[in-house]
This record gives sequence, C-alpha cells and structure tokens, in this order.
Amino acid sequence: MTFAAVASGTATVAVWTGTIDPGERRGVLAALLLLDLSLLLMLGALVAFQVVKAWAERRRGLAGAGLHVRLVLMFSLVAVTPAILVAVFSALFLNFGLQAWFSERVRTAVVSSSAVAEAYLQEHQKSIVAEALALANDLNRDAPLLMANPELFSMALTDQADLRSLPEALVVDGNARVLARTPLSLSLELDLVPRRAIERADGGQVAVISSESDNRVRAVVRLNRFIDAYLVVGRFIDPEVLANIERTSDAVAQYQQLEQRREGILITFVMIFVVVALLLLMAAAWTGLALATQISKPVSHLIAAADRIRKGDLGVRVDTAHSVEELDTLGRAFNRMTSQLESQRESLVIANRQLDERRRFTETVLSGVSVGVVGLDRDGLINLPNRSASVLLHVDLAAEIGRPLKDIAPEMRELLDHAHGYPDRTHEAEIRLMREEGPRTLIARVVAERVNGEVFGYVVTLDDITALVSAQRKAAWADVARRIAHEIKNPLTPIQLAAERLQRKYQRDITTDAETFSACTSTIVRRVEDIRRMVDEFSSFARMPRPELKAENLSELVRQAVFLERSRNPQLRFETSLPPRDVTVVCDGRQIAQALTNVLKNAAEAVEERRGAGQGDDRTDWTPAPEDGRVKVSIEPSPGDEGAGRIAVVVEDNGRGLPLELRDRITEPYVTTRAKGTGLGLAIVKKIAEDHNADLIFEDRPEGGTRVKLVFQDCDTLADTVGSPSNEPGAARAPARVASA
Repeated sequence: MTFAAVASGTATVAVWTGTIDPGERRGVLAALLLLDLSLLLMLGALVAFQVVKAWAERRRGLAGAGLHVRLVLMFSLVAVTPAILVAVFSALFLNFGLQAWFSERVRTAVVSSSAVAEAYLQEHQKSIVAEALALANDLNRDAPLLMANPELFSMALTDQADLRSLPEALVVDGNARVLARTPLSLSLELDLVPRRAIERADGGQVAVISSESDNRVRAVVRLNRFIDAYLVVGRFIDPEVLANIERTSDAVAQYQQLEQRREGILITFVMIFVVVALLLLMAAAWTGLALATQISKPVSHLIAAADRIRKGDLGVRVDTAHSVEELDTLGRAFNRMTSQLESQRESLVIANRQLDERRRFTETVLSGVSVGVVGLDRDGLINLPNRSASVLLHVDLAAEIGRPLKDIAPEMRELLDHAHGYPDRTHEAEIRLMREEGPRTLIARVVAERVNGEVFGYVVTLDDITALVSAQRKAAWADVARRIAHEIKNPLTPIQLAAERLQRKYQRDITTDAETFSACTSTIVRRVEDIRRMVDEFSSFARMPRPELKAENLSELVRQAVFLERSRNPQLRFETSLPPRDVTVVCDGRQIAQALTNVLKNAAEAVEERRGAGQGDDRTDWTPAPEDGRVKVSIEPSPGDEGAGRIAVVVEDNGRGLPLELRDRITEPYVTTRAKGTGLGLAIVKKIAEDHNADLIFEDRPEGGTRVKLVFQDCDTLADTVGSPSNEPGAARAPARVASA
C-alpha cells in the first residue's frame, strides 16, 4: 500500500505538471485524485489505529510501549517536517511565481508584443489598401477602353500590378467571374474571397482579408467606373513572421486566460499538493510505524524476557530472527547471557545448598554447646552469634547483628580493644557482668581470623564460670571450716568445764564482789556455748551428713518451722497458705526442717532490718518496712518443663530485699549483709537443696522484699494436694504423698 501511495502521488504530480501527457488530462487527473483520496483514507485509518494501539499499550505499561511511541513520534516528525517545509516553500514559491508571472512588466511586455504583431499586420494591410486604391484609380481612369478589350484589360492590370510589386491582382464581377488577372494570380481562389468582403467593397470601403491558412494578405475594392467589377489584390508575408505573430497572439490569449483564472489555479495547486503531500506523509508515517514496530518489538521482547529473569525464570530466550542485524546480535548476546546466568545460578544453588548445610551444621554445633560464640567482622560488628552467647549476655544478639559488641557488653570493651590492637595473639580475660538477673562471671577469649596475614574477623568465646567460682569458694571455705572446727573445738570443753568448776567451787568462798565473779564465770560459759554453736555450724557446713530419704509430711515440717520462728519473733506476722490435705515428699525431714528454719530466720531478720530503717547498716538503696512486718509461707504446685508435677515451698517477706551485687554469691559461705551474721545459713540451705535434687530460687517481690522458693524436682502427684488454704492446726487432713520420680 505504501508503494501504491507513492506511485499514485508521483503520477498525480506528473500529470498535473504536464510531465506526462496521457491525452485526456482532466479525466486522468480526476481519477488519480480519487485514487489518492482512497489511499489517503486507508493509510490514515491504519496509521490512526496503530497510533491509538501504541498509546493504549503505553497506558497499560506494556514492555517497550514507551519506546514504540517515541519511535512513532520520531518517525512521524521526520516525515512531517520535510512535508511542512516543502508545502510552505512551495506555496511561497507559487505565490511569488504567480506574482512574477502576472506582474505589470510582464503584462506590459505581453501586451506590447501583441501590439507589435498587430501593428505589423496593420502596416501590411495599410500598404496593400493604398496599393489597391491607387491601382483602382488607374483602372477607373481607363475604364471605357479596358471594358471593351479584355486582353488589354489584363495587360494593363499586369503592368499596374508589376509597377506596384503586387504579385497577385485580378478583377471579378459580383458573380465571382474573372474579368482580368495577372499571370501570378492563378493560385488566387475566388472562393477565398468572403462575401462580406464584397459587401464592404460595395459600401465604398476597402476590405482587407487575412487568411490563417496561407501567408498572404488581400484587399478588395470596387471599381466604380466599371459595371459590377471588383479589384482583388494580394501580397505575400514572411511565413516566419506570421508564425511568430500567431504564437504571440496565442500566448497573449493564454496569458489573459491564466490571469483570469489566477485564484483558481492557486487553489487547485494547493488542493492537489495537499492531497499528494498528505498521501506521501501517511505513506511515510506508515513506513515509520512499520520500522518502529520492527525495532521496538524485539526490544519489547527483550524487556519482557528481562522481567521474567527478574522474577527468577532464567530459562527464557528471545527470538533472534530479526531483519535488523544489530537487534539480531543483541538477541544472541542476551540468550548467551541468560544461558550463563542459568548455569551460574545452578552452580550457586549447589554451592549455596552446600554452604547452607555447613551453616546448619555449624549452627547446630554452636547451638548445642554451652559455650557462647560470637562472630565479629573486622570492625567488631556482630555477624554470627549463637544462642548460648545471648543467654550468657542476657541480650538477644540475633536482633543486634550489625552493632558493635563493645556497645552491648561494655565490660568487654578493654578486651576487644586489646584484641584489635594485637590480632596475632589470643586474648583472655575474666569478665564480671552485672545484670538485673544477677551478676555473672565469664571467661572471654578473643581470637582473630586471618587470611594471608589480613584480619577479616574475630571469634569471641564466652564460658560461664559462675558456678565453678562458687564451687571453688565453697570447697575452700569447707576446708577452712574443718580446720577452724578442729582447732577451736578441742579447747572449748576444757574452758567450759574450768569455768563451771570455778563457779561451783569458789562461789560460796568468795564473799566480796561475788556477783561479779558469778557474772564473769557465767559470761565465760555462755560465750563458750556461742563459740561451740558457731563451731557446730562450721562442722555442719564442712561435713553435711548424707540425707536419709523417707516419706515426710512437708506440711507439718512447714508448720513446725513457722511455729518456732513465730516464737522467736512475736512482733512479726507469720502467715501460712497450705493445701487442705497434707503434702508428703521423700526427703530427710531433719535437714529440710533445718533449711526451712534458716530461710525463715533470714526472712525475719530482713524484715527487722527494714523496720529498723537500716540502723547500723550503710545501705541506702531501700526504704523502711511498714509497721506490720510480714512473712508468708505457702506450698504451691510448680509444673516442670515436661509437665511433671513439682512442689514448691515459697517464703515471702516484705523486708529489705536482695542486694544486686551479691545475688550470684548469696548462697556462698561467709557472704552476709548482717554485722553479726556468719554467712553459713543460706550456704547450708543450698547444700541441703542440692542433696535433695531441689532448686533454691531467689526472686524480688514487686511490692518489695524477697520470695524464696524451695522446689522439689521430679515429683508425681499421687493425690490432689492443692485446694483452698487451711491454716487451722486442728483441721482434719487427708494424707497425700508426693514421691520422687
């Protein structure tokens, strides 16, 4: 269709400009214009459809639609710009040409040339008229003589014609009968003398005859002295001059006709030019659309393929059968790239699977060890912590990846700085962490990871030695306790016996200041008893006897311990919350009673210290207790990790609470906050709990004070032991038994 449009437009211009003369120009031109309009409408519809389609694709955001629209606009602009420029310059050129053609000078020249031609003819006509009149006068003068002698008439006519250089001359009557002629006038046809010329001659005028078919000019005049006679003379004119005169006349006529049709010619030219220009423009636009589609379609396929690659489909390929060699090369390069990407992805998937398996293995190993491990990059930022490290530092290190470890654990700042400054060494230090959960002692080691002498990370290991340190202290104090008990206990009995003997023997003999003597000996005996009690505590801690396990009534043990402590501290309010039925556990009743007594004693002393506003104590991190000092003891169920029933004896007080700095050492020997305390009470409780496979837990109460739990592990409930509390000593109790698993 594009070639048909170009051919039709070219033929239209050729026919209209006269380059091709098909004969009936008007009909051919009309047919070509009709064909041009038909092709123009079809191309316009196709171009409009393609433009709307491209614009709709762009609105939908299809791949390559924007490039397609830009190419269409570019090709359309390339096609429109020359057409507009040619149209403008053609219109200007035609306008200026018409103005030049129909200017005053051209018009003057044309009119003048026509006037010259007419003047030339008129000059010949005037000359032949004068010659005809002169010849007619000469013939009229000799009319009587010549009418009587035709031969003389012809001779006289010939002589007069030769005298005046008239090649043709003859005399005819009104019926066109020749009366006389010259020898050279044989070719003068009488039928060429129009009737109107005879009529004009009858009117006394000289009729001039110019014929377009020959190159002569003739004159007809009436011979008045003759009866019905007319003189016809003729003279030859240069044929070239006549042809020029004829062409001049035709040119003048055409010029005048064109001048009259000037506006129509301009409008016709513009219409034909617009039709042809639009036709060629639509053909160019259609060609541009085809080229744009040919270019943008492979690009669209590339974009769509790239989008599929972005979504993970590396098996996509594009067609490389393009007419544009560069696009074909681009498609092959794209296919090679996707093939390489696919193979590389397969390799990466395999490598990543192997790395993931190694990572899972490493994480499994790291998560299964109790040692905390933290991987750092070269800048000391966390990149791989294990679960044990988070537990030891009391921080979720997985949520702190990318942060400096020294900011999360400031206690390790100095160690990490040393490791950063001297990466070729292994750095180790004992770190003491102070957290809300309690103090913790760790052994931290830092080792630099080096490749080819360059440090690219650090490995930090953390080992909790809190229990080890505590055990070392206990072992050391146990040895000290044995030595002290051995060295002190031996002389205590002789000292006590000597004091008692002195008191019995000399009490009656001393008459002066007997009261002082009695007080001194009593003091010696009393202090020896105190020292003996202290030595007994040392001995109990150093050599705790093996527990004799049997079923014991835990509820009764609690009541006895509470009754004893209530007797010692009647100013305090002791509360019990026990199950309606007694709880039986397998334990050593004497040791459990001792443990409960020590815990209640510590609770009562804590309440008294707080009630006394800390007199004699320099602590300032607590406030005095309310006037109603209270200690509460209860037996509660404590579910185990796997759902096994456990029993806990809970002792709560509203005393001064646990000091933060001693929480991890509160059960160590000789650790106490009281001026007169030995620091062995809770150590003995801890030892008894360990021997009974029980847990000793210390917690802060939200209202203030301490909550101590003695939890018996691995017990199965044989009867319902928990119900509404019963604090009445004489309440009936159904026996219940909790045995160890």
